[in-house]
Amino acid sequence: MKNIDHYLNRILEYAEKNYQRMFREPDGYLKYQFLVPGSCYDNCLWDWDSWLTNIALRQFVTRDISDYEKGCIINYLEYQDDEGRIPIMILPDRMLPDFSAPCTENIHKPCLAQHASFLTSIYGNADWLRPYFDNLLAFVLYYYRKCRHKTGLYFWNDDIAIGVDNDPSTFYRPHKSSASIFLNCMMYMELKSVCYLGKLLGRDVSFFSQEAENLKHTVRRYCYDEKDGFYYSVDLNLCPVDKTQFFHAGAPRNWDCLIQRIGCWSGFLAMWSGIATPEQAERMVKENLLNESSFWAPYGVRSLSKYEKMYQVKATNNPSCWLGPVWGISNYLVFCGLLRYEYEAEAAELAQKTIKLLGQDIERCGEMHEYYDPESGEPVMNPGFQNWNLLAVNMGAWLSGTSFVSGMDLCKFEKN
Repeated sequence: MKNIDHYLNRILEYAEKNYQRMFREPDGYLKYQFLVPGSCYDNCLWDWDSWLTNIALRQFVTRDISDYEKGCIINYLEYQDDEGRIPIMILPDRMLPDFSAPCTENIHKPCLAQHASFLTSIYGNADWLRPYFDNLLAFVLYYYRKCRHKTGLYFWNDDIAIGVDNDPSTFYRPHKSSASIFLNCMMYMELKSVCYLGKLLGRDVSFFSQEAENLKHTVRRYCYDEKDGFYYSVDLNLCPVDKTQFFHAGAPRNWDCLIQRIGCWSGFLAMWSGIATPEQAERMVKENLLNESSFWAPYGVRSLSKYEKMYQVKATNNPSCWLGPVWGISNYLVFCGLLRYEYEAEAAELAQKTIKLLGQDIERCGEMHEYYDPESGEPVMNPGFQNWNLLAVNMGAWLSGTSFVSGMDLCKFEKN
């Protein structure tokens, strides 16, 4: 722990000195103050980045940053269209996607209510959100009405800006064909967050509560693989059943999707979200996470299992590389999943690996980077990237037994 304390101090010193570089004032389309990831993402508001950066900042920033926090949410709601869609990214002069033209692209990831829930837990009340709550409901209902398969699983519209950019389960796959485990775990937590906020505001959220429960069981049914003891994404790209076709008529297809046995780190989000049963979580940890030939690397969790033929570590942008490199955010969310299921020794080891990774980078380069080689810890690209890497401070707080801002307060680490 001596070296870990040293690296944690380096990260904290860096964070306290540099975090204000992520604060931005209103500019163009961005009417309210907001947070940016840093590095090449210097003037844009990103969906899940701003939420997770906010959790990191709340671990160590003592001054009032509430206008920047709220602005990350309200800036997005300014551009919600009549269908409930919200952009993924906003720049001063444009946004992605642009809803002024016909659009069939992905929208903001289902983490907006999660961000609002986090802030509400910090502020101690939800009154600030009251004028915007119907917007949040419309956002979640868009996913329910437009991005939900007959199985009950949710799918991406395309493979653009899915967070885990080139996850082979979605990347270069047909539109509306990927019931991503990442998306479905996020959606489950978004539904839970809507319920948390609605109850505080005295609203009837019984529909969303029931849908969350339905989704939990649906993900368990279709995405958990008993053979491998792991959660996978699901392929929805199946031809319609045609009982008139002679060579099909005797036994037409009776399954609505096919599991994709591609080992992606986002399978562990079934633990982060609490969807996994305790028995499933045990297999996920022992048979998958801790397998050094697969996910468990010297510097954290490989974003793609090393067993996969697609595995590679290289510098790419648009898409960023999620085919093996270690990311600060995947390490953190897996860490939270381990805590939820009381795998504290494994969580401690992962926290130490992450702190060493980022502390070494600051010592050598004076900055952090976007992602890293899982074997050597060498940075791959984008120096100056802060963003969710600062969650290493949160991990360090947990390790040292001090007050820990997890971003998962509403879950209370309850197992389903």
